[in-house]
Amino acid sequence: MTTTEPTTAEAGRDFIRDIVQADLDSGKHSRIVTRFPPEPNGYLHIGHAKSIALNFGIAQEFAGKCHLRFDDTNPTKEEQEYIDSIQADVHWLGYDWGTDLYYASDYFERLYDWAEGLIKAGHAYVDDQSQEAIRVSRGTLTEPGKNSPFRERPVGENLDLFRRMKAGEFPNGARVLRAKIDMASGNINMRDPVLYRILHAHHPRTGDKWSIYPSYDYAHGQSDAIEGITHSICTLEFEDHRPLYEWLLDKLPVPSKPRQYEMARLNITYTLLSKRVLTKLVQDGHVAGWDDPRMPTIAGLKRRGVPPAAVREFIKRIGVAKANSVVDVGMLEFCIRELLNKTAERRMAVLRPLKVVIENYPEGQVEELEAVNHPDNPDAGTRRIAFGRELYIEQDDFMENPPKKFFRLSPGNEVRLRYAYFIKCTGVIKNAAGEVVELRCTYDPATKGGNAPDGRKVKATMHWLPAAQTRPAEIRVYNQLFAKPNPDAGNFVADLNPQSLEVLSDARVEVGVAESNSNEVMQFERQGYFVRDEDSTPDKPVFTRTIGLRDTFAKEVAKG
Repeated sequence: MTTTEPTTAEAGRDFIRDIVQADLDSGKHSRIVTRFPPEPNGYLHIGHAKSIALNFGIAQEFAGKCHLRFDDTNPTKEEQEYIDSIQADVHWLGYDWGTDLYYASDYFERLYDWAEGLIKAGHAYVDDQSQEAIRVSRGTLTEPGKNSPFRERPVGENLDLFRRMKAGEFPNGARVLRAKIDMASGNINMRDPVLYRILHAHHPRTGDKWSIYPSYDYAHGQSDAIEGITHSICTLEFEDHRPLYEWLLDKLPVPSKPRQYEMARLNITYTLLSKRVLTKLVQDGHVAGWDDPRMPTIAGLKRRGVPPAAVREFIKRIGVAKANSVVDVGMLEFCIRELLNKTAERRMAVLRPLKVVIENYPEGQVEELEAVNHPDNPDAGTRRIAFGRELYIEQDDFMENPPKKFFRLSPGNEVRLRYAYFIKCTGVIKNAAGEVVELRCTYDPATKGGNAPDGRKVKATMHWLPAAQTRPAEIRVYNQLFAKPNPDAGNFVADLNPQSLEVLSDARVEVGVAESNSNEVMQFERQGYFVRDEDSTPDKPVFTRTIGLRDTFAKEVAKG
């Protein structure tokens, strides 16, 4: 199912918030504590933004607090770069954890002690089987698992082996610590899950202190309990893990008993949010990096100029549900356009320049015309644009032999130049290859400001720039990274959109646009919304398209 309509979340309610409200009303909790627990093994994406907005949003709405906790239990994939980027992304979205910044590695000593407690109570054992043997012996959804030959090891032997694992005596994969639950359970997650594995790897925070690391399932719930989390909100794939979450909380001397709740994860058309896929896109060079504007990462959205308020509005509109669905990417684009239409000042840029010479305009004369910065906001003021004999217009705004309903510039046809005059094409100059390289036109001096005193009308208004008073720029036009609405995560390369990026190296922009170092998104009139890119140089600015003025991508793909 694809969701395109706003949900009841616009009224500020969902089933998670209803649960929180009921828990406060009943006195079960006097203060709500949530957490956002990313693994620092990659950059955050827009799916994480949903979790961030929910967890921090609930804390704000119910006068509670939200922790930022890094589940750093796999040092082979974790880097400080990811930790730094995650913190920056949460702040960019508009949320703050205050002093409540934690790491699962903060609790490694306590988690280890509790694991020894499980062994002493007969609830855990050291297994010497290989990873593959353990996988096979777990059984299937229709067949029960088989007990490990090491399941009944004496407590003393288990303790000795576990301590030697901690001391680094054994190589990676030689042994694991497993919970002793039920190999015949209908829930595979309860068939003696792994709690610790041997991993000789340098940890970003604990260095080389540890040779064993807890599994996500073991560390996660206990970290929640240590921090006093009241509502542990996960996505639906963790629903089958909840019995293990609760079993561990019941068997261990934890200081609190959090409750896990599951919600639908975010899925968007033309988008893949698998961290594995996103990592491969970066590693294999299909994109320029984690912050490539085509990536659904928060860093990519930020570089593309997407306002954080638009992301928050999108999350609000899609709501929080119990069933998975797919959200049309058009809803995200609508939220971006709706906000930028209100906030972005207008400027003019010519992406594919075609030279125009106005033959009856005096040579050497330059006049300044007034242009509004925002049509719906008089307080945004105006700016001055030079007008002279030689101009640039868009190549697409001229056709030598136009079809019937083409109203822009063509031989003998009259159009309006935005803020300027009516002009009429009188001649066409071509190069040796037969390509149009220059137009000859005349203008009507009586139409200054874009209106004819005799009342005659034209059917097209075009943007333009003065040839002499502009600056060269590179324009990067980004489209969807994938050409199919439902790309295949297993063979995503086949679904990549070959037109996801068009680089226009000969574009022209207003002088003020080129000289400004502002990071504010602006609307290039008739083109879309653009933002200055970090690749800009003083000699040649670079602008990235945030989004077009309307959704044409799906139609182009359908025609393609």
